[in-house]
Amino acid sequence: MTEFFDIAVQQFQQQSLLELLAFVLSVLYVVLATRQNIWCWPCAFVGTGIFVYLFWEVTLVFQMLLNFYYIIMAVVGFLSWKEVKDKPTLSITRVDARVHILLIFVGFFATWSLVKMGENWFTGDWVWLDAGTAVFSVIATVMTARKKIDNWVYWLVINPATAYLMFQNGLYLTCALMFLYTIMSIYGFVNWRKYLT
Repeated sequence: MTEFFDIAVQQFQQQSLLELLAFVLSVLYVVLATRQNIWCWPCAFVGTGIFVYLFWEVTLVFQMLLNFYYIIMAVVGFLSWKEVKDKPTLSITRVDARVHILLIFVGFFATWSLVKMGENWFTGDWVWLDAGTAVFSVIATVMTARKKIDNWVYWLVINPATAYLMFQNGLYLTCALMFLYTIMSIYGFVNWRKYLT
């Protein structure tokens, strides 16, 4: 474990300003999202735009595509959470158990499909984990934008898996971000539960 922290400190010293900025904006996104603050979405928009470039640089294609999707979802989330004169803001609700089963089945099928398609174009040791975390992140992001409390449970699984993927690809600051996201997922769930309808 000491070796991990030594490597993390060395990597932190070598991080680009872009990764550091994306890290800060991503932390702000989660902190603001846990508080249901609409300004989480502009932070997500800019931070994920930076991550699109960073993931392209290290050939994590599915993570790059996922972050491109996050840019779009930042706009959707902002518009969904925005208070409009005649429209109330979204309430926090749950997803039905049958929908969870369907989402998990679709998620695994989509992961398998992406891997099979990607095998023809991409090489990499982590294609299954890259695709799986990307697919289930898409699902969890839609739930976040629609204020489904279950999103935080999905993130509790996705974030540690993504942290491992980032560590294996030398993105140590982003790995630390995913561990921070994991902790924030617990906070987000507890905080949103107070407003559950």
